[in-house]
Amino acid sequence: MSRPRAVVLASGGMDSATAATVAQDAGYDLYLLHTSYGQQTESKELECAKAQAEAFDAADFLHLTTDHLSKIGSSSLTDDEMDVEDADLEGDEIPSSYVPFRNANLLSMATSYAEAKECDAVFIGAHTEDFSGYPDCRPEFFEAFQQVVDVGTKPGTEISIEAPFDEWSKTDIAERGLELDVPYEHTWSCYREEEPACGTCDACAFRLQAFQNLGEPDPIDYAKRPDYTEM
Repeated sequence: MSRPRAVVLASGGMDSATAATVAQDAGYDLYLLHTSYGQQTESKELECAKAQAEAFDAADFLHLTTDHLSKIGSSSLTDDEMDVEDADLEGDEIPSSYVPFRNANLLSMATSYAEAKECDAVFIGAHTEDFSGYPDCRPEFFEAFQQVVDVGTKPGTEISIEAPFDEWSKTDIAERGLELDVPYEHTWSCYREEEPACGTCDACAFRLQAFQNLGEPDPIDYAKRPDYTEM
């Protein structure tokens, strides 16, 4: 029998790289999908996604370039007139880095790709600390999107939307990834800079905190490495 296939939304970051490793460990052949949508660090993210595809010996790598999310704007990731805020790990407001309804756009493309390649699943690396600020990272969102996939694909198609970390913290993800030897040197999280990482935006802070909580070195370069373990 042929091996199952999975599309992985490969942002270039550590969560999606860990999701890809989990999928591969579960026996899936990997089809990596990376999207450039006008984010400030899109060149570095693409570089990392390509390196991950090679490291995972992916069956396919698809890079899509879309500009509608940056044209829509209203996010500090895509709008040059908005500043990326410093980390606020205790905040409960939706951060300026939220890209309106981004995951619905990305999952739609991933589902099209999965249906065309006769894949069995779509993996996304969203997790608890994401959905505390981003409404399209909540478990309820993925459950609802599964219904959209079930109704909107051709008869006989079975594509499972998999968010394996939706109840996990960043530290949980890093711990599992280190156990699975995820190539974290080929990942990028910073919202601001393409090298070195700033170390002070939300994405850098959560990442550094995870490695610091585990007492493990983060293999990428940072302009600053604050201690986030007290937060």
